[in-house]
Parts: sequence; structure tokens; C-alpha cells
Amino acid sequence: MKKIALHSVHEALNAKMVPFGGYIMPVQYEGVTVEHQTVRQGIGVFDVSHMGEFIIEGPMALELIQSISSNDASKLTIGKAQYSCLPNDFGGIVDDLIIYKIKESSYLLVVNASNIEKDWDWITSKNSVGAEMINKSDDYSLLAVQGPSSVEAMQSLSSEDLSEIDFYNFKISDFAGIQNVIISATGYTGSGGFEIYCKNSDVKHIWKRIFEAGSPYGIKPIGLAARDTLRLEMGYCLYGNDINDKTSPIEAGLGWVTKFSKSFTSSDALEIQKQNGTKKRLVGFELLERGIPRKDYRIEDTEGNEIGIVTSGTMAPSLGKGIGLGYVLSDFIKVGTDLRIAIRKHKVAAKVVKLPFYKK
Repeated sequence: MKKIALHSVHEALNAKMVPFGGYIMPVQYEGVTVEHQTVRQGIGVFDVSHMGEFIIEGPMALELIQSISSNDASKLTIGKAQYSCLPNDFGGIVDDLIIYKIKESSYLLVVNASNIEKDWDWITSKNSVGAEMINKSDDYSLLAVQGPSSVEAMQSLSSEDLSEIDFYNFKISDFAGIQNVIISATGYTGSGGFEIYCKNSDVKHIWKRIFEAGSPYGIKPIGLAARDTLRLEMGYCLYGNDINDKTSPIEAGLGWVTKFSKSFTSSDALEIQKQNGTKKRLVGFELLERGIPRKDYRIEDTEGNEIGIVTSGTMAPSLGKGIGLGYVLSDFIKVGTDLRIAIRKHKVAAKVVKLPFYKK
């Protein structure tokens, strides 16, 4: 297991450290509910330095990215980011990722920690055009400053007007006295904020300055457990749970990042799915009775027939009810459809709801 650059800092904060994606990571500090509400109501900081960073550059960079990703990266201009998928040869998903256009013919791809080696090998195998590739995953740290107070609390750390960085846009600028930091208006929580990409050698200084600037706003460190409840309230997919090598972007409701204006891996098969529909679809559901849905629980219709499986579930701290994501047969995807979740011996009533679960 690898250690992130701030490992000792998290230990000093009495974080519960667990293996995650090949790294030892802080999963919680005070407790999931407290940390979750800190982000929803104020400001919190996640260390997500386990994420992978690839640079793809040179005259053939865009051609390679277009051929491997489902979204249309030709729409990116410098300073913009884009959520996308890497489809495999069978229409499944190698990984989901964010693509940043850093400068002309230079892109940053941010991938999931558990898939760094897999993604690198996959993209390399598809790089018949000779694009330049550099794996920077071991050189960079990533801090996610999230919550409605983020802009105001962090403004003193940068000469950039942080309020002018729109969602899925970024600046490469000064932050906490360090030059050439990526300040990205992205995140996995649905409560606003920034993701800060910096060199490992600078992250301890930046962490300290973030907490100094955020102190008047009640800033706290937040673990990966609360990150999971926050993302689930927004209906965001988690790789390995809600999407994987055997689920297609169309089945997962990611048609909005699957653009058929260009050719990419499995695009023909995915376009047929888009046109004809799929046998199963990912839906959000909420429990109508007490209970907590968990991954791999059966989803049934009201007559007890198995129609799907839960992929993610939790007791939503912001909502006070059980919520989840799961794949069901396409006849059962309509909002309002009655379901049953098999929680041990109990069949708990649920219904399909429109995402996100949490609405500001």
C-alpha cells in the first residue's frame, strides 16, 4: 500500500486510516454524519491525493483522447474541464475520468486511484498515433475544498477572483503562495468548491494555509466515508460500484457524456444502445420505510420477482432516509415505480425517484 504525502498529518489528526485504491487513506475523523453536514453547510477538506494524473500532449494528443473517450474533447478550450468515460472494446467502462485542457495540445486526465495502472495500460495500447504520455500520479497531490463557504474562505489565498471560476472551469495560478497550482471548480459533493492540484512537495504548506484561511468558517478535515455519502446524495456514479467493465455508459445514465459526433472505442455498439434502449438501467430509489440499502441487495417488484440489484446505498445524512442506486430491468425505470429492497429477510418498500436525491 502506498502512502500519500500527508499521511503523517492525517495520523496526527487521529483519522481512521484504511486501505483504499492501493493507498492508505483517511476514511473519517469525527464521524461520517458530522463530516457530511460540515460540507453541506460550510466547508471541509478532503485529501484525495490517491487519484491518478496523466499528461497527454503533442500534436496527436486530441486525436488519441477523442478515440478513447466517450465525450467530445474537441469542445474543450483552455481552462475548461470535461467529465467522460473510457469505454472498453465490449461497450463496458474501463474508467470514468475528468479531462482538462491545460494548453493547446496538452491535456490532463484525472483517473480513479484503483485504476491508475489499468488505465495507463489501456490508453497506451490505444496510442497508435504516437501522442506523448506522462504518468504524473506519484508526483501530485489533490485536495478537495468543498462546501458553500469555499469561495469566500479561500479567496485570501489567491490573486484570482475565485467567484469567477465557473463549474468545470479551472485556473493555473497562485494559491497559498505557491505558483502554478491548478484551481479547479470541480468536486464530488454537489456543494460547490474547488479541487487543488499541487506538487507533493507543496501540499503540506498548502494544507496548513487552507486551514488557517478556513478557520473563521469552521473548516474541518473530511474523510472518504463522507465523500461517499455526499456523492451518493447527488446520484454520482462510483467506479467499481455503479459502473464497471460490464456496464455501459448508456445503461448507467451517462448518455450525456457519450457523444456520437465522432468515432471512439465501441461507439457503434453504444449508439445502437442509445437508439434501441437497453435491458437494464441505473436508477435512483428511496426507501419508504426504515432501513439502509447496501451494495448487492436484491431489488424486487411488488410481487417478489427479482428485477435488479443495488449498487450503492446509504442512510442519507441530509435527508434522513435510506437511498440507493441500482440496475433494474428497463420496464421499472419510470419515476414513481414501486420497488422492494430485500434487506436480509425483510422486503422494504421503495420507489424510483429522480436524481439527484439532494436538492439545494
